[in-house]
Amino acid sequence: MMSPESSQLSNPMTFGFTNTNDHQHAAAPLAPGEEYFNRDTSWLEFNRRVLAQATDTSQPLLERVKFLAIFASNLDEFFMKRVGLLIQLDAARVEKHGLDNRRPDQVLREIRRMVEQMQRELASCWKNDLKPSLVEYGIAIEKYENLSKEEKKRLDDWFNSEVFPILTPLAVDPGHRFPFISNMSESLGILLQAPGSTEKQFARLKVPDVLPRLVRIEGQHGQRPGQETFRFVMIEQVIQNNLDDVFPGMTICDVMPFRVTRNAAVELEEEGEDIIESVETELNLRRFAQVVRLETPANASSEMVELLQDELSLQDRDVYSRPGPLEYGDLFEIADLPLPDLKYEPYRAVVPKRIGDEDNDVFAAIRKGNILVHHPYESFGASVERMITQAARDPDVLAIKQTLYRTSPDSPFIQALIRAAEQGKQVACLVEVRARFDESRNVRFARQLEKHGVHVAYGVVGLKTHCKCAMVVRREGGQLRTYAHVGTGNYNSRTSTLYTDLGLLTCDPEITQDVSHLFNLLTGRSMKRDYNRLLVAPYAMRDKFLSLIDAEIEHAKAGRRARIVAKMNALEDSLIMERLYQASSAGVKIDLFVRGFCCLRPGVKGLSENIRVRSIVGRYLEHSRIYHFSAGQTDPAMGVWYIASADWMYRNLSNRVEAAVPVRKERLCARLNRIIDVLDRDRACAWELNPDGSYTKLTPDPNATDGDTARMGTFNALMADARITGAM
Repeated sequence: MMSPESSQLSNPMTFGFTNTNDHQHAAAPLAPGEEYFNRDTSWLEFNRRVLAQATDTSQPLLERVKFLAIFASNLDEFFMKRVGLLIQLDAARVEKHGLDNRRPDQVLREIRRMVEQMQRELASCWKNDLKPSLVEYGIAIEKYENLSKEEKKRLDDWFNSEVFPILTPLAVDPGHRFPFISNMSESLGILLQAPGSTEKQFARLKVPDVLPRLVRIEGQHGQRPGQETFRFVMIEQVIQNNLDDVFPGMTICDVMPFRVTRNAAVELEEEGEDIIESVETELNLRRFAQVVRLETPANASSEMVELLQDELSLQDRDVYSRPGPLEYGDLFEIADLPLPDLKYEPYRAVVPKRIGDEDNDVFAAIRKGNILVHHPYESFGASVERMITQAARDPDVLAIKQTLYRTSPDSPFIQALIRAAEQGKQVACLVEVRARFDESRNVRFARQLEKHGVHVAYGVVGLKTHCKCAMVVRREGGQLRTYAHVGTGNYNSRTSTLYTDLGLLTCDPEITQDVSHLFNLLTGRSMKRDYNRLLVAPYAMRDKFLSLIDAEIEHAKAGRRARIVAKMNALEDSLIMERLYQASSAGVKIDLFVRGFCCLRPGVKGLSENIRVRSIVGRYLEHSRIYHFSAGQTDPAMGVWYIASADWMYRNLSNRVEAAVPVRKERLCARLNRIIDVLDRDRACAWELNPDGSYTKLTPDPNATDGDTARMGTFNALMADARITGAM
């Protein structure tokens, strides 16, 4: 067992490995638990790859700023969900947690070490690289004290008219209890003295969420002729320099911005109660949940930090002090500035050729054969959205059913379902109100749909509904025909332009009948567990994947071609990983493309020497799930192919309703194989997982041409593909 101070991610000798080019030399056998990486530290390694995008000078400047903000936003969620859970487990004195058998306190110490290191890199990237680079383009976040008198006057006037009326200073003294501090809110801690008193008093002033975090300063030209400037000051600095108006007559001794993060790992057992009521109770509990992190600036007031620790029941391990903005997520406002020359070249999604322009009949196109769409390269709006919106106004459509896990605030699906219900169609929608951090929005959507006559279901008690399915029943020539969409990503118009996902549009009766049975399970009380073509979790998906892995083992033993390719967001299911280790030992070649955390340890001689793991990080968030088994076929495009809503994680395979759909047509399998081939060739956006848990950034051959996939990278190569071919 490792000592608490040991790092399984940065010290290759911890587990007896020597870093070599092939990463397959083990100096000592692995102890129990060491064949797996810790989930949480592996996730931090993923976020390190996001941070690397911000430090990559080959990226456009504002895209680098965006990645810096994404890194910080990811870290916020990590503390809410994962660190919050670990603190709960530590308080319960759980001895072992996770596949690596480490105690929660050991993992918490390792997390702190890694986070502190990455936050130093974060601050250095901002201060020494991005901030000076932005100034060259007339973009600056200024300090209030460095502004001219005229600029300060304008800001002070704005403060008095727009900010002062909504501020609520809260004192802490015998007559005022310590105030509630909401999750992720930024506050000013203030030490005050009354006239003639030597006693310091504490007050808290919340920075209002309803105001912009960055306040624009008008009135200067840039360094270049005619250059527009974008100069800002943080709102907390404007407030801080006007505190005399907030606390008149008091002496302000010290001011310290701070921010708290609360535990979001609070979930109730449903026990058959009303799901909406359960979710609303859970949200209320989460609002008042334990604080798991206190963030302060560097050189923070020790007096105020000690007071906050005492009032919030925090240990030293829960306090993080660092230079730079207190909330790097504020930099999204900078990344969104209208400066196209500092961003990726705009890409307009291709309208699928099989579907054509908006006047075409999408159902006629599907009847000609299954359509595989790949977003954001092919338009989500012109394919999946069009199927539902066209169905809503089509007089021959009798019924529409759809699942919604996360959707956009202005979702066209909500409006289409309402329109269809108002026209008398049978409309059912499974709204997953337990989708983490989208609960409130989904509850509102559910009630809005119910109000307009849509039959709303909330899923199977005890299971989250994560499958991405829609179906349309249409009367054609005196008969009924069912159309379906089964996908890997959410019905979300906004993220469909940012995440890569796949979807199958089909009227194949074997698939559509399965989708119909699946909706009966979600909205009714069906006990059906066996399906013709779909793999449905938690009932059969894991077992089917295990049997497919076993089949590859048998092919390898018989001397036939044996290969497994799996693309997903995260890998953590112990049964799947154990079987992959067995397949590797049997000689099966295994290529895993895992964007996020991966608990499987690749490249270990005698255990996983035939397993390679890569992560693709770049312009889009790799979200699609593809699973391929060669089935003894020599043609890499043949064999068994699935696209799925599920990662190979325990929660997906055991605690959620998920769906995987087979892709069987040769031309569509060839498209999936092309995607895998691009991922495999990528040397611009790809990182390879080493046996010690670290990742190595791959680089293209110096002789590679600009049009070579290795140099172009996954995203540019697939954009080029889409422009040439469109969807098939």
